[in-house]
Amino acid sequence: MTQCRTNCVEKPLRRAFRKLGILVSKYSWCFLTIPLILSAALGSGFSSLRTHESNDIEEQFTPIYGPAKSEREFIKNHFPTNDSEFFSGQRLYTEGVFASFIAVSKDDNILTAAAFQEILSLDADVKQLSINNSQGVTYNYSSLCTRMANSCFGNEILNIINHSLATKKRISYPTMNKTFMGLAVGGVDQDQNYINKAKAIKLDYYLQEDNDDMKTLSLLWLKNFLQVFPNKLKNQNNIMVSYFTSISRQEEFEGTSKKIIPLFSVTYFLSIFFSIISCMRLDCVRNKVWVAALGVISAGLAVLSGFGLLLYCGMKFAINTANAPFLILGIGVDDMFVMLASWQKTKVTDKIEDRLADTYAEAAISITITTLTDVLAFYIGIMTPFRSVQSFCVYTGTTVLFCFIYNITFFGAVLSLNGRREASNRHWLTFRKVKSDQEPEESKCYSMCCVGGAYNSETGAELEHPVYFFFKKYYGPWFTNIWTKALVVVLYIGYLAVSIYGCINIKEGIDLRNLAFDGSYVIKFYDDQSAFFSKYGPRVMVAVTEPVEYWNSTVQDEIETCMGRLENNSYVDPELSESWLRVYIAISNQMLIDIQEKNAFLENLSTLFHVVPAFKQDLTSERINASRFFIQTINVNTPVAEKNMLIELRKLAQECQIPLLVYHPAFIYFDQYLVIVSNTIQNVVVAAAAMLIIALLLIPNPICSIWVTFSTASVLVAVAGFMTFWGVNLDSISMINLVICIGFSVDFSAHISYAFVSSDKETANERSIDALYSLGYPIIQGALSTILGVVVLAAAASYIFRTFFKIMFLVITFGAVHGLIFLPVFLTFSASCRKSNSAKSDKRTNPAGNPGNSNEAFEQKISNDLNSSKGISRGQDPDCPCLPVSNASNSFPLPKHLPLQQCDM
Repeated sequence: MTQCRTNCVEKPLRRAFRKLGILVSKYSWCFLTIPLILSAALGSGFSSLRTHESNDIEEQFTPIYGPAKSEREFIKNHFPTNDSEFFSGQRLYTEGVFASFIAVSKDDNILTAAAFQEILSLDADVKQLSINNSQGVTYNYSSLCTRMANSCFGNEILNIINHSLATKKRISYPTMNKTFMGLAVGGVDQDQNYINKAKAIKLDYYLQEDNDDMKTLSLLWLKNFLQVFPNKLKNQNNIMVSYFTSISRQEEFEGTSKKIIPLFSVTYFLSIFFSIISCMRLDCVRNKVWVAALGVISAGLAVLSGFGLLLYCGMKFAINTANAPFLILGIGVDDMFVMLASWQKTKVTDKIEDRLADTYAEAAISITITTLTDVLAFYIGIMTPFRSVQSFCVYTGTTVLFCFIYNITFFGAVLSLNGRREASNRHWLTFRKVKSDQEPEESKCYSMCCVGGAYNSETGAELEHPVYFFFKKYYGPWFTNIWTKALVVVLYIGYLAVSIYGCINIKEGIDLRNLAFDGSYVIKFYDDQSAFFSKYGPRVMVAVTEPVEYWNSTVQDEIETCMGRLENNSYVDPELSESWLRVYIAISNQMLIDIQEKNAFLENLSTLFHVVPAFKQDLTSERINASRFFIQTINVNTPVAEKNMLIELRKLAQECQIPLLVYHPAFIYFDQYLVIVSNTIQNVVVAAAAMLIIALLLIPNPICSIWVTFSTASVLVAVAGFMTFWGVNLDSISMINLVICIGFSVDFSAHISYAFVSSDKETANERSIDALYSLGYPIIQGALSTILGVVVLAAAASYIFRTFFKIMFLVITFGAVHGLIFLPVFLTFSASCRKSNSAKSDKRTNPAGNPGNSNEAFEQKISNDLNSSKGISRGQDPDCPCLPVSNASNSFPLPKHLPLQQCDM
């Protein structure tokens, strides 16, 4: 395995980056200004941001091709609503246009005269609200309300309570005078079928939406309701009130972005501050303040370019995409630290072209691996059936690509220009030349300000940060100790066990209340509804989708069998079903009407509609091309219950011989449960496979590539597991973040693995120490900078952005733990995880096959001369010049650092 050549991509890529480094160094000002001009041009695309914003909750957070959407189209086409004549809330194919409020008693019972009077007062206030259209015409509630029998469709519960208080008669529950009250009276304490007391009353006010003009007026009325109604709640002595409208969730969701945008400026400041502090040196020449600041600006330019380009192209911008700039900032700064670390290891006395070429050859491969995995992870996320995920992935993937491009152009130019300043020994702030040596009589303060340019005379590189010394002398040797390795393995087993336990117990589904920001009136309404009205769930339509012979007794029996199976489900109350066919059969038996023949069945339907006018909306036409029934669900109060209820009812409908579908507007959101897990797994598997291929191509050892894949999978399991402990559900929002995990979880592991493979140390322990010494500090810098990039989101008053912070924190933390603890130990178990000899030799030569600098050229010349004159066997390593010891003194002078070996002549 040690001789396996896997550098077929890495080798030419190193050559290409070396050439790019030379080019950037020669034309630094061009590579500095062109990205600035390009960013300014593309950034103007932000002017169309408002046009391309797409924050419709249903569109963004429900599956694109969810079954409920096609079911809704069927119901819409076959059972159109009539809001102005025969309104029925349970027959709506959408949520409708409505305002609601829940009155909760301050004591144990809301069914008291005092509480009831306050409810009636609020009811009157709602009905008195009015609006004016553009022509100045006034519309009040009575002119906009949905109607039944030429009057507003009202809240029957008010009449029932009023009658009960007046007559002292008890109210039956859950039905009273054929009126279902499970969704109007909550927190019920009942004795058999009668209410002893109740905690809450819910009133709904539905408005017409038969045409666009009426819907526009209704929406204006709702906006007026949201402005006026809260002022009516100040003087309630017996009740507490929460309220909601059909536009509330959407308006509150759209308002979230206004609360998040200011946080980006805080994040940008923190990132620049951290970068400057971590790159600051006391040496006034070697100080990297400008490099750090411009490195962060490079990430900002990527955001301008990536977002601006896509906005120019008309790509929809979902609100959750506002997370991306925080993420890009972390990615860009991470790559900056890796490049800067490589630059600082080059010889300060070399030409700037050589230094930048060496930097690109070493660091560019590492950041290319991480960029490719990040970009692929995001673009693979486009396969998910959620538009919010697609929007985020397209914007973020494209911007990460720009971030990489600007790192190897704009930031490379910054390194080159800064290198020229350092080469001329100029002050980092004043740009004036300073002395390189301190005079004995000069004070320390003077030396710090006016003396600089020191470097390590032995290595020729810049003086190392103390953290590098810590990793080399203390941290690395301690972690490669046999007892420490055993402890790390034990800790890892415990870590993995806890993570798997969390994965098993993860919850699914997005809670719609989380789409509003903290403190919103929407959350209070959802809380009251959950607390007092969770017993009864959606009232589900059961539609017969094709014409059948309803007059045929066999068909009637089959329909009854199907309804019976649905009613026997654990999530259905069989006593609360509604079937026009049952009522029709009962009426025909009572009136001795024969409906066993087609014409008689159809002709006598008018009798049914006379008794129950609402049933006219449950049959499509005289030929009955389709019809529908209703079942009442119960105890659907958790995401798991919602998922199971949906799956079970659909399965029962499909198993029926009569063509049936089940539908409720809430099913549009429940559909996410059917795809969220499978799509998450699909994205993770595909992205992980792509990441493995990239690692195999760019990391010159297949075993190390497998270790990187293993590390990535381990981080993913941990993030998913600890989501459970941090109260994060698996939904379309967290799915985005799990896609991010693929890219970010490989970053630190890839850096360490590549450094481990590239090390020329002999033993696995030494290579592990060398890898930690080379990249330990950049990994810490990258991890801290990324966390700082998202930490402000922890204070965001929005579930979406807090969830993003939580998962990003988990990803970076576990990724850094793997890169700095687990992987350096596990790599030592694979002694063959190193470059082949031939791969090593490529590292010492430039793209043309000639030595990279004068010393290397001299060494190579000696090696060639010796090989040709002494007859060294071809099997020897060409990287190691072999010189007979007896003749060494007679040869021409050799560089002191040239290795001498005994040859078998």
